[in-house]
Amino acid sequence: MFWAWRAPALARARAGARGALWARAGTASEASSRQDPQYRDTVLLPRSRFPALLPGRMQPETEMETQQKCGFLDLYSWQRQRKTKQEFCLHDGPPYANGDPHVGHALNKILKDIANRFHMMRGYKVHYIPGWDCHGLPIELKALSEVKGAENLSPMEIRQRAREFAERAIEKQKSAFIRWGIMADWANCYRTFDPKYEANQLRVFYKMYDKGFIYQDYKPVFWSPSAKTALAEAELEYNEQHVSRSVYLKFPIIKSPPKLTSVIDGSSPASVLVWTTQPWTVPANQAVCYMPESAYSIVKCTTTGEHFILAADRVESMAAILDTQFEVVSTCKGVDLADGSCAHPTVPGRVSPLLPANHVTMTKGTGLVHTAPAHGMEDYSVASHHQLPTDSLVDEGGFFTQAAGPKLHNKNVLEEGNETVIQMLQAAGSLLKEEKYVHSYPYDWRTKKPIIIRASKQWFVNTADVKATAQEVLKKVKVIPTSALNRMLEMLDRRTFWCISRQRCWGVPIPVFYQKNTGECLLNSETIAGIIKIVEEQGTDAWWTLPVEQLLSKEAVAKAGGHDVLDYVKGQDVLDIWFDSGTSWAHVLEGAEQRADTYLEGKDQLGGWFQSSLLTSVAARKKAPYKTLVVHGFTLGEKGEKMSKSIGNVVDPDVVINGGEDHTKDPPYGADVLRWWVAESNVFTEVLVGPVVLNAARDDINKLRNTLRFMLGNMADFNPETDSIPAADMYIVDQYMLHLLQDYGSKVTEAYKEYDYSKVVRLLQAFCSRNLSNFYFTIIKDRLYCEEEKNPKRRSCQTVLAQALDVVVRSFAPILPHLAEEVFQYLPYKKDTEGVFRTGWINASSAWKKPGIEEAVEGACAMRDSFLGSISGKNSLEYEVVIVIEPGLLFELMEALQAEETSSVSQLNEIMTASQTTLLSELPKETPTDANIIKGTFLINLEGGDIREESSYKVIALPIAKARCPRCRRYTSDSSSTPCPRCLNVLAGKGRT
Repeated sequence: MFWAWRAPALARARAGARGALWARAGTASEASSRQDPQYRDTVLLPRSRFPALLPGRMQPETEMETQQKCGFLDLYSWQRQRKTKQEFCLHDGPPYANGDPHVGHALNKILKDIANRFHMMRGYKVHYIPGWDCHGLPIELKALSEVKGAENLSPMEIRQRAREFAERAIEKQKSAFIRWGIMADWANCYRTFDPKYEANQLRVFYKMYDKGFIYQDYKPVFWSPSAKTALAEAELEYNEQHVSRSVYLKFPIIKSPPKLTSVIDGSSPASVLVWTTQPWTVPANQAVCYMPESAYSIVKCTTTGEHFILAADRVESMAAILDTQFEVVSTCKGVDLADGSCAHPTVPGRVSPLLPANHVTMTKGTGLVHTAPAHGMEDYSVASHHQLPTDSLVDEGGFFTQAAGPKLHNKNVLEEGNETVIQMLQAAGSLLKEEKYVHSYPYDWRTKKPIIIRASKQWFVNTADVKATAQEVLKKVKVIPTSALNRMLEMLDRRTFWCISRQRCWGVPIPVFYQKNTGECLLNSETIAGIIKIVEEQGTDAWWTLPVEQLLSKEAVAKAGGHDVLDYVKGQDVLDIWFDSGTSWAHVLEGAEQRADTYLEGKDQLGGWFQSSLLTSVAARKKAPYKTLVVHGFTLGEKGEKMSKSIGNVVDPDVVINGGEDHTKDPPYGADVLRWWVAESNVFTEVLVGPVVLNAARDDINKLRNTLRFMLGNMADFNPETDSIPAADMYIVDQYMLHLLQDYGSKVTEAYKEYDYSKVVRLLQAFCSRNLSNFYFTIIKDRLYCEEEKNPKRRSCQTVLAQALDVVVRSFAPILPHLAEEVFQYLPYKKDTEGVFRTGWINASSAWKKPGIEEAVEGACAMRDSFLGSISGKNSLEYEVVIVIEPGLLFELMEALQAEETSSVSQLNEIMTASQTTLLSELPKETPTDANIIKGTFLINLEGGDIREESSYKVIALPIAKARCPRCRRYTSDSSSTPCPRCLNVLAGKGRT
């Protein structure tokens, strides 16, 4: 409350009271150039070697020097050695080791580093082990692209080349991450091909297998013919402009459904109509499915006399598509089609029964679905229920096998094989129409080529049995933004199984042996224990280099009821890389809980690493591996377009930091500009980056540098340990700034806790611009420059500047670590400081918070705004101001600010930015008739926010009658050649009043 801090009230403001300041003065050099040469050396202008700008190569070079001087590489190990029980664990989702560092890496790694540095400064031991995802097809393909005759390489040669490629990529990425200022345990990174990592992964695999969550089955899976391997749904990307050759065809009825014999009596040909976008699957057809509860029509084609069965809702549209007319003969329900059957259109003698199914839709096609169990998930379910054959006619490369017949054998199903099937349908008279169909179609995200659905024997995680528990534990996880939680829950809900086997050699082998004659798999606690021991010692290369008798013990075979180790062969499949990375919690996270405080990745990981980590952890131990998920968007060009080399909008982090070949086009910005861009962006949506964005980030940092330079320069003669003024003895406006500083520190801390770094940037910019530069710096320049060096009033604002500099630098240190440490190197005190990060977080005392103090200063500011508005465009120092307030609380607040001593500037006048301010309780009788009187009101809120008083005031602006002081430039002197009384006192050494 106000009374707790207000200065002793003096008598009513005296007519002779005077005050001044440098209203919105420019830089120190500008002030000096306008100073009377006779008094220039008597003014205490700012002094600092801290540069306002770092042009050209100076920015990245200064950052590199700062990293060396301030021990950036030693910071992680230093903070791990601190004695504290508080720990913050951010588990690094491993980037893929298949290329150079890119701007997406920068976004992700910098976000993580900001979180880590914030928690470290708050006293937590940060646990952050960087890692890399090292297996999988993209690495294998890139490694093999460097080799001639790669198709002749042995599995071990492929593995060796893939490992070497991954290691090179890791070193490139690691070097870049370190240059960006990322604090991490760089001496102990994890890689998914490390033997201990692989061994831990196999332990999780067996736990899940032992609990029944992993099984082997023959069923349709997403298959990449271009990569010759099964894929998980997370490995697909969709081409919205894919063009398929869709066909409308007929399946002749050979057995009429019993309930329709009166309509379909065999007197004229009758068929069911079918539409498919994948004609190549027709040879594998085993049935035609209908929706039991939907309405179907038997129609007669007016041109051919044939009868067709199709959905009642599709009659008109189908007639238009086939350019014919249909006459509806009868309508029935889907259930009435039961027990009917058709002739297969390309395989003579094969019967395709009519079967009920719930996946049939009426929105497109004919309402009757061609069913090929080997090439469709729902088709397979129908076949399983009705015991239909599920054999695949397509091999691993996407070619028809010999079982498809001589016309199709060895033809690619997506190319000439598809064309041959269409020709066969036409020759059989089954093809009614072919047309191009543009639709969304899944592609292999690595090879960028279309996939197919193909039945094969694979290993699966039964997510149907895990997802209910996974969803429950996920609901207890804090997800930022909250909308991402629902998206992930929906993804889990749709996921019935997860195919985890891949037909490659660069990966962790599925540790299973198969009986040569029966194909029965052998996997038990003895076999897995032996494999894990070997892998820990030799890595998974041993699976390919050691014979089966060294990998499989006789005891394990005997336990399984076998007789001879040599009766078994090693499995050839490796684990999906999402299983690789998804089990990282088992290797990286420490303690019995093995849970991270935070996982922070892009939104694509909602269906990727976030999900695979959750599923493996829940299946193995019934809990999530994380407490908080933070989900960010993707990087795009600054116009919102996808980055592309052809467009020329790709942003290379190395070029951003060090500049391109042409510095006029690609200037060197340094790493902090990259970090500022990350922090100021709304990372929970798409994140735009480009020259305009980067230039704006650089300008923002330069503005911040100027603010910092002003504070540094005005503390050249100040030591906080010996020269600070207690808060209770400060000017009220100085106490007000401490109050704002405390509020700023609290808000910034909360924003960091919520990972809302764009809010941190907004708070920082607002505080530096509005509260410091535009307000406080402006009004204290007279005190700083013109009072005697050790005057308590000058020391009062210097104390605030020291606190403000400390709070501001610490507040942005997690975002701009190079700038923060650079500032601390230019402190005129603390020569042996340990730096920003080793000395903790913001220390804004709660004692600074004095809500009532706002009323006095903000009331004065409201009156100042009225005054400045009335003299728009003119120099406020050329005026004297009379403030008239009726007796009451507002008057007492202003009276406390008006309290002054002889030859000194009152606090009220300091805020008003005039040369003289007079406070009165009533309008003077001798007020000039032409005086500009501005009226206003101010609401006073004290005691918990209740409105205590609404006071009206009048502000009168009058041209000043005094002369301009040649030293302080206020209009407070009797002669323009003689300093004002205050300045004369300072010059005479009597300024410590």
